[in-house]
Amino acid sequence: MRPMLLRSSFGCLTTVFGSFSAPRNKIVTQATVAPHLFYLRKTMHYQTEERGQPNSPDYRIYFKTKEGKYISPFHDIPLLAERPGDQVSSSTDNGVPAKRPKQNESEVLFNMVVEVPRWSNAKMEIATKEPMNPIKQDVKKGKLRYVANIFPHKGYIWNYGALPQTWEDPNHTDEDTKCCGDNDPIDVCEIGSLVCSPGQVIQVKVLGVLAMIDEGEMDWKVIAINSEDPDAKSLNNIDDVRRSRPGHLEATVDWFRKYKVPDGKPENQFGFNGQFKDKDFAVKIIKSTHEHWRALVQKQTNSGGIDCKNTSCCESPFNFSSEEASGLVKLAPAFGRALPVPPEVDKWHFV
Repeated sequence: MRPMLLRSSFGCLTTVFGSFSAPRNKIVTQATVAPHLFYLRKTMHYQTEERGQPNSPDYRIYFKTKEGKYISPFHDIPLLAERPGDQVSSSTDNGVPAKRPKQNESEVLFNMVVEVPRWSNAKMEIATKEPMNPIKQDVKKGKLRYVANIFPHKGYIWNYGALPQTWEDPNHTDEDTKCCGDNDPIDVCEIGSLVCSPGQVIQVKVLGVLAMIDEGEMDWKVIAINSEDPDAKSLNNIDDVRRSRPGHLEATVDWFRKYKVPDGKPENQFGFNGQFKDKDFAVKIIKSTHEHWRALVQKQTNSGGIDCKNTSCCESPFNFSSEEASGLVKLAPAFGRALPVPPEVDKWHFV
């Protein structure tokens, strides 16, 4: 398929190839052509800045570009990451690409924002309803939330996080499960051997997806592996995980089914009888949630209380300057010493 050049109403130049597109500038581009995915081809490196006291309600992890400009990890980090061997087309004076970039959709990598490292208990998450969407620890009834150790699982059993520029729309009913979205970015369970840190942005290969239904809401769980993991080359679909890691997928279903039971909640339910769907299905769901996010930041849908402030999304009425973002972060408490973790967090539960 020959690439075509498109211009959005805001003048952002985008080159579209098949079902994916890449802006030729350094802005996360939102063109008017659906259902394409939009992303930066330029390799991005991110920094984090801690504010407040760890293990306290005021603790936040803010995100910055490598140049030190504050950004939202929800809205400003692109969904798709650069693949090895990608080349950006240069264009001639008449706007026609001089050469076609390498493109192989089977090798697409997604950016994942890590919220919770494997084996830890603190329920850290992107604060979708706060300006700049820092990572914070969830609070319920005035208390910090921790997931229980449900024997034999210690805390989270994968690196857990989210795909940026995705949104599970609470006004959208899934055609298969008949459930509406949970008003959050789509979740990711990264199954590699490396233990990540909160705020780390890694590039992952998507392998499949689990349809979890949390108190009647659709809460997709994408299964992926860090592209830098030693096993990444040999894991390309959910069946590869099932063959090479016996019991891993079953443990994942067991964990999600029971993790709220120690808090007095019922077991979670699943679509498709708890069976994992393959990579192609997972990518279809990711594309759908990306389109819902695009409508969100372009104010074409009810925001559900989401804070959409961003520094780079074209066609978004929620843009604000780097200076405004910096001033907002500086209002947060200065970084301080970590508070002790409650001893009951280490308790084992037998469910």
